[in-house]
Amino acid sequence: MTAHIVTVAEDAHAARRDLPRRFAGQLSVAGEPGYDKGRAALNPRIDARPLIVAEAESPLDVSAAITWARERQLPMTVQSTGHGTHVAAGGGVLLKTSALTRVLVDPDRRVARVAAGARWGAVLAAAAPFGLVPLSGSSPDVGVAGYTLGGGLSWLSRRFGFAADSVLRAQVVLADGRIVSASRDERPELFWALRGGGGNVGVVTSLEFRLYHVPTVWSGSAAFPLERAAAALACYRDWIATAPDELSTAIVLMPSWPSTGRPAFTIRALTSGSPQDAAAALRPLYRVAGTPLWEHFREASFAETRMPGVAPLNFDMIESLPEPVIAHVVDAVRAPGSRVAAVEVRHWGGAMARPAPDAGPIGHRQVPLSIIVEGPPEAAEALAPYATGGTFRNFLRDPSLVASAYTPESYQRLQSVEQRVDPDGVFRIGQESLV
Repeated sequence: MTAHIVTVAEDAHAARRDLPRRFAGQLSVAGEPGYDKGRAALNPRIDARPLIVAEAESPLDVSAAITWARERQLPMTVQSTGHGTHVAAGGGVLLKTSALTRVLVDPDRRVARVAAGARWGAVLAAAAPFGLVPLSGSSPDVGVAGYTLGGGLSWLSRRFGFAADSVLRAQVVLADGRIVSASRDERPELFWALRGGGGNVGVVTSLEFRLYHVPTVWSGSAAFPLERAAAALACYRDWIATAPDELSTAIVLMPSWPSTGRPAFTIRALTSGSPQDAAAALRPLYRVAGTPLWEHFREASFAETRMPGVAPLNFDMIESLPEPVIAHVVDAVRAPGSRVAAVEVRHWGGAMARPAPDAGPIGHRQVPLSIIVEGPPEAAEALAPYATGGTFRNFLRDPSLVASAYTPESYQRLQSVEQRVDPDGVFRIGQESLV
């Protein structure tokens, strides 16, 4: 087939008239109702200007849009809920999968089948009546597909692994428009790449993944004076070696605790095990931290639990907490005129560090700690000499650094898979391409 190349000067409305022959969903071009809403990402700084916004209603729509764009050598950008959009779509097709929201739960198999536009809140609600939970993150508004394809860090991940580790099957539309299934037994290389490699190898239209029997969790936080933060972090450095897998924790430093206005730090914790065991495990940290300024823990369903995260503006992975790192993060929040809103030190490890032999390409699984500095980049620069240089795909904001989310071996393998399934580079514009 001879490709018809759409130039910048070509009338967008001509494209608007052509695609509906194959596409059942909503289409919009500049000036039409729905265009500005359709092109918007969660990040207001992303100013996408696609030739056409195509909002798919089915996998067949996804296939039609990809085929249409490929025939015309148009750039193709895919967006679900917009949470993971870091590159503005310029020209070409912005394919939206946000209308694909179906969620099915099989309580006997403990499995969910979830369409690409669904958000975690819908999965949590569907699974909760059966005492089941997915490995969702801090917010129920985050989209399932992007979160999972990027790895998926949950407050339950120390016990059960990354969300990507729980994927059993994916329905994918390839660059040539074919709708295929990927699993351990069917297209295993594609299946491997999807579980943490992002969306560069195709458009995922649905995922099937394990659910876990966790009827309730015990979670909350306790706030302490910032003067005790350095001692608490030094204790945390050693304490994490004995923390049970059921218990996930983080220490968050803030220049102003909301209820008092004074500098403080919090110990945040969630356990899927016994509340009494978790309280006993946390006791050494409390002894060092002192008397809480405020404390609230409760037992509830995972769906009812809210454990807000810190915006990952500056994310580093780190092997330990040497004294210079501790001093820097404390100074970053208490310095006069500091523009740092918070610093989070979080414990990873557990099941995340014990992957199955065929686990996906998520890198740096053995690194036990992360540090997020919610503030300007210069506030985190002093951490660079102590960080591993690795990152996590879900928290990657600079597409040029995508290789840092993987080991060299996994990155090379990902490049190979992408080159095989998308040799013409259909999905390389507007995404964190690997090649």
